[in-house]
Amino acid sequence: MSEKDAGAERGISFGLIFSAAVVALIVIVGVFMYVGRDKNDSAGAPQNPAPSPVAGSDATGFAAPQVDLFGRRVDIPNNPAGQPLEQTAAQHTRTDSNWLTAAPAGTTQPRGWQRVYGATVPFSTSDGPTRIDENGLAVGYSHTPQGAALAAAQITFRLNARPGDRNLYAGQVKSTAQQLAAYDKARGSGKLPEQQPERITRYLVAPDAFQIENYADDMAIVRLAARGPVNDGKQVWAAVRLVMVWDNGDWRLQPTDSGSASSEYVDTLQGWTRW
Repeated sequence: MSEKDAGAERGISFGLIFSAAVVALIVIVGVFMYVGRDKNDSAGAPQNPAPSPVAGSDATGFAAPQVDLFGRRVDIPNNPAGQPLEQTAAQHTRTDSNWLTAAPAGTTQPRGWQRVYGATVPFSTSDGPTRIDENGLAVGYSHTPQGAALAAAQITFRLNARPGDRNLYAGQVKSTAQQLAAYDKARGSGKLPEQQPERITRYLVAPDAFQIENYADDMAIVRLAARGPVNDGKQVWAAVRLVMVWDNGDWRLQPTDSGSASSEYVDTLQGWTRW
């Protein structure tokens, strides 16, 4: 297989896994459908094992950086739960003309994207997360559109990498008692692994852009666009809509029905905010 064909195959596999896994995560609470897991899906991909799940690690600093499927830098924190960055940049305010369209600061700099439990998630120097709590959760997002976008990417990708992490689900998903019970039932029956293997997490790479469809103090509707397959030589992105709610001083992911959690492919990032 040529490098071009291998790249196209990786793109197709990634688009399918991203859209299907995320939608399954949000629509069917406690039941996850992962696709594209055939024995040949490792062709041409880097073999970077997922870090061991160690919640609450007090390790600091970083190992040598690596690259993702698309050749982009990703930093490897010594704490597998991630390393929050010092908040040195100003947050945007409602009076700013780019209040809904500005990117958080720091994500284009080294350590702005970190591999956490195998998934690549964003850390900013303006809008959080500001700390890793005792359960290994990234918390402390700003009450801004940028904070909502960061939380959407962090929580969703962590959940896909660690679907059986109950602390993560209970702490950062705004679920009902019925949904939590369904999650516990699925987890108890062995349907939700504590940690996904590297052949899955290596597809959970940095999304290229985000879009704030709607924003209010109590809720933000966020779309993430992740690089997907190349069709007829043209790049497309897998886009998924996520609902974030401001709850008890931080952003949390809200499980939604299939209509709200729609996934689609888009062939342009015009109107989107690149990280």
